[in-house]
Amino acid sequence: MSDFSQKLHAAETRAHVDREQTQFQDLPKQIAHAQKLSPAFAEILRDVNAASVNNRQALAQLPVTRKSELLERQQATRQKQSDAKAAAVFGGFATQAFGASVRRVFASPGPIYEPEGTANDYWRMARALAAAGFKSGDLIHNSFSYHFTPAGSMMETGAHALGCTVFPAGTGQTEQQVQAMLDLQPAGYVGTPSFLKIILEKAQEMGVAIPSLTKAMVSGEACPPSLRDWFAERGIAAYQCYATADLGLIAYETSAREGLVVDEGVIVEIVRPGTGDPVPEGEVGELVVTSLNPDYPLIRFGTGDLSAVLPGVCPTGRTNTRIKGWMGRADQTTKIRGMFVHPGQVNTIAKRFPEVLKARLVVSGEMANDVMTLRVESAKASADDVIAKISDAIRDVTKLRGSVEWLAPGSLPNDGRVIEDARSYK
Repeated sequence: MSDFSQKLHAAETRAHVDREQTQFQDLPKQIAHAQKLSPAFAEILRDVNAASVNNRQALAQLPVTRKSELLERQQATRQKQSDAKAAAVFGGFATQAFGASVRRVFASPGPIYEPEGTANDYWRMARALAAAGFKSGDLIHNSFSYHFTPAGSMMETGAHALGCTVFPAGTGQTEQQVQAMLDLQPAGYVGTPSFLKIILEKAQEMGVAIPSLTKAMVSGEACPPSLRDWFAERGIAAYQCYATADLGLIAYETSAREGLVVDEGVIVEIVRPGTGDPVPEGEVGELVVTSLNPDYPLIRFGTGDLSAVLPGVCPTGRTNTRIKGWMGRADQTTKIRGMFVHPGQVNTIAKRFPEVLKARLVVSGEMANDVMTLRVESAKASADDVIAKISDAIRDVTKLRGSVEWLAPGSLPNDGRVIEDARSYK
């Protein structure tokens, strides 16, 4: 094991309490850094005493910045500033200017632009690759795109940090991909699982074998157990990771195959969709991530993805929190009788009533005949006066009429949904 790999392993296996202590010692410094050098966070966190944000409870009081706001601020600052300065391009969220400190600029759909700094393993992908069995001296066939989006660079910089050599294959040209693998005999593949399947099927069609390929790090789309087993039948152990262009690595799979272990460089919270309120452990909610990256210090960044915390620690000895992985999207905005209703509105209604533990708005009926029912969990017996007040609140907040259904605790599904569209579209 190289010195770098040993460093990764030591961080992953330290006592969880030590990790929390270190991260929440660093967080106030990161917030103060963002307030000073990020114009966006200077505004978003203008009333925050950075030194006081030294635990999870204090962190949960800060506002959530969602991807839509990132896009809006980038668009607004670019319109105000004609020259392409980093402050304008990145919406005021980055702390570095163009030049030696920003190696590359990438684009995600929107477009949303992301910086790549100069730190070793900037996107922190080495940890995920190491967990998947990649090691110093391996040749990696990288089939993630190198254009516009950062996926190719994310994997390459992580591989280089581990001491691997990379073939920048990119996407497309399936026969050439097979030929390169045949000639170079890579130890592993990184890319989408679907493209790896296409390459292997093309290799079979061409009548060639690639026995050197024994491991894969896949991301960018789902890799169900059936496909993972398909790879295993061909001698390839495929592992998944969860990363975004804004945050880099968030969590990664290990040989235990029990959820995804959260990366050391981020703090993860699961919140009720449409709010910034953390949910109880095990409940599905929106994944909110605070990055400890000083170049792009996203504080309580709402990913828009649903997930949940798994109890216990990874059998591999990694002690950080585990999540179940991607479980859908948190943005459940639904159009009802010509009006948009948002998850945040449902939560606003629920918060008005201490009796309500959890709420879910169900939209049923056929198109043009929508029926709105707010299903609420409560430990108290139903009361007509409270139900009437909740009905009034529905109309007050959404401007639409809806009925109320009273349920016992635990009756609603644990799937993170705040709005369920159960209408018939026939």
